[in-house]
Amino acid sequence: MSETSDSGSQGELDRTIGLAGAVTIGTGTMIGAGIFVFPGLAAGRAGPAAAISFGIGAVIALLVALPTSELATAMPQSGGGYYFISRGLGTLPGAIVGIGLTFGLMFASAFYLVGLGEYAAEILVEAGIVSTTSVSIGPINLVLLIGVVAGLLLAGLSIFGTENTESLQNAVVGFLLAILAVFLSVSGLDLLGVRGSSRIPAEFAPEGFAPILSTAALVFTSYLGFAQIATVAEDIVDPDRNLPLSMVGSVVLVGVLYIVTLLIAGSTFEPSVIGPMGETAIVEVAREYLGFPGVVVILIAGLLATISSANASILSASRALYGLSSDALVPKAAARVNREYGTPHFALSFVGGVTVALVATGRTEVLAEVASFLHLIMYGLICVALIVIRRREPTWYDPAFRSPGYPVVPAVGGVASFALIGFMQPLSQILGVVFTFLGVLWYLIYARDIELKDQLG
Repeated sequence: MSETSDSGSQGELDRTIGLAGAVTIGTGTMIGAGIFVFPGLAAGRAGPAAAISFGIGAVIALLVALPTSELATAMPQSGGGYYFISRGLGTLPGAIVGIGLTFGLMFASAFYLVGLGEYAAEILVEAGIVSTTSVSIGPINLVLLIGVVAGLLLAGLSIFGTENTESLQNAVVGFLLAILAVFLSVSGLDLLGVRGSSRIPAEFAPEGFAPILSTAALVFTSYLGFAQIATVAEDIVDPDRNLPLSMVGSVVLVGVLYIVTLLIAGSTFEPSVIGPMGETAIVEVAREYLGFPGVVVILIAGLLATISSANASILSASRALYGLSSDALVPKAAARVNREYGTPHFALSFVGGVTVALVATGRTEVLAEVASFLHLIMYGLICVALIVIRRREPTWYDPAFRSPGYPVVPAVGGVASFALIGFMQPLSQILGVVFTFLGVLWYLIYARDIELKDQLG
């Protein structure tokens, strides 16, 4: 006997997020990873050429953001990519993507929280409160402990209303953009020799051009923010206008910031030097150009940026789970909305719990790549879904925004998304396949008889 789901039957979310809030959910997530966590890891692999890796990521993100914007204006529902794919391609692809998206966002949240712990610990080291050795040696890892505690606090904050998340995002992102404008201007002028001797290195790609694509696969986590906007579509005011503007605008803004940042970081230190600096390498870049005052400012900015990224990712993961539950693909408890605060409290609690468990692994690069893997599967299928829906034109499909360049843009975006997976490290690929298989298994055991409302016949 089949069960027909009705999205939103468990409760409706309050529309409290405006254009600024939507942009800062996307931008805040992406700034945290791309600028404050990845420069050391990326430039350590490819040197200044890591800027090309970020450029490749930006192009793929834009090729997916345009089809996603069209689908989001036609279907402004919580769940984002899951909702689009399930309606366009069917329940099985929807279940695979919905479960993959939820876990992908939790892996991303854990990645950001480990970065948060690194910055918080570095602040304690710079202040002389703890020594460098005490951060990573002993029965308790201070970095991971901070990440776990922060994850629990952020999940709790989101339970008490999305306006809390939006207010935090707006304040943090505004502050970060101001800091980055000053930092990148001063360091860029120094690098070009405007304020002294030029520091441009003789080799743009000291490690060769081979690492560029593998680095692009690693850092693609930096571009997950625009898709997170779609997962909170049901919370956004005037979605017809604000969804496409916030998705495309956030990718363009942070893409430029990433490229400039990696050019500066990769040109300041050799790969063999900046690589071991790890997640806080940008702090040493700031020390090189701005001295100790720059270190203090960047440490504070990095802490806020990773908080912002984790905050937005936890919110988005809960909305992906809410979308699945609203369609009865997971237990209905996940779609229960708190009557006082208008938030899916059960979904947020589950997301917070799994996220802090992932933080405890401390595997930064694996967390980032698995998050990218699961999102790239979704991005590729979003592009396929747009092509299928456009060809069939169901009566309910009436987007306020149409993706330019159809069908070339979604076709190239889909192929590029799937292809980038091939450049990840084997462990990340294996874990990505495992979570994809779990989505198939869950569908076969729990959701195979469910018929979705508005699904293409």
